[in-house]
Amino acid sequence: MMNKLRGIVPPVITPLRSPTELDTPGLVRLVDHLVTGGVAGLFILGTTGEGPALSLRLRYALVEQTAIALRGRRPLLVGVSDTSLEESVRLAKHAAKCGATAVVATPTYYFPRTDQEHVRYFQLLADRSSLPVFVYNMPACVGVKLSLDTVAQCTPHKNIIGLKDSGGDLAAFKQFLTLREQRPDWSFLIGPEHLLADAVLAGGDGGVHAGANLCPELFVHWFQAAKRGDLTEVAKLRERVNQLGRIYEVGGDFLSVARGIKCALSIRGICSDVMAEPAMAYEDEQRLLIKRFVDDLVGVDQRVFAPGQ
Repeated sequence: MMNKLRGIVPPVITPLRSPTELDTPGLVRLVDHLVTGGVAGLFILGTTGEGPALSLRLRYALVEQTAIALRGRRPLLVGVSDTSLEESVRLAKHAAKCGATAVVATPTYYFPRTDQEHVRYFQLLADRSSLPVFVYNMPACVGVKLSLDTVAQCTPHKNIIGLKDSGGDLAAFKQFLTLREQRPDWSFLIGPEHLLADAVLAGGDGGVHAGANLCPELFVHWFQAAKRGDLTEVAKLRERVNQLGRIYEVGGDFLSVARGIKCALSIRGICSDVMAEPAMAYEDEQRLLIKRFVDDLVGVDQRVFAPGQ
């Protein structure tokens, strides 16, 4: 069993050289950038990583190459969400073979399921995976909003070790935190980045935030400020996080988060901005706007923002 996970766990974007080929050098640079930035772990094949849009071949290759680049320096969480339990199990086994630390799974989607079937999916996955499992609540993409009761029914399984909640409802997240009574060893991680400080102040363990791909130190310091209850620093850093959020407003659609972060990382020379098809990268006008936001955040010396700079 892995140690309890606390801190910032970026949902890593998937660097692509083309829609069918990984940008492996870019992936190595990105992994080093995140580790240097002080993150607590890495989460691949999530929403920001465009996991469901990648071919199975690319998903398997990404797990292998990320593990090689990471070299055990941080825990590696692998998204195994799928419409098929069997495919989730196969990817979980591959992740274990590559040296990953845990897997993360939404409920199965496309076919409507009962709450009990959602519980059964998580239990069966946890039974068949040698890696521990995080339950992933992502109603915006999956069309299923996990209830407190559904997640509570997962707590007896010892190979289920936490929750990533991207429901966007802080009150619901606080309700999930009451499950600590049954599982004090669980990690409770919040998805929407604007909720990080409030979630941590309420007792959460950290966050899984797209913006941490670009500015890991910013989110690490924001987490630390909330953890120690420094409300002045929390407010100061919240302004910087809101400033970063302007990147997401350029496109105005759901994929503008992943697309915007990829564009910003390509501007910084870390990796390419190719998207998984049929999505497209930003064109010149949008790139110029994002460059302006990146310059404001990072500064002309190209160092990632950290408090005190």
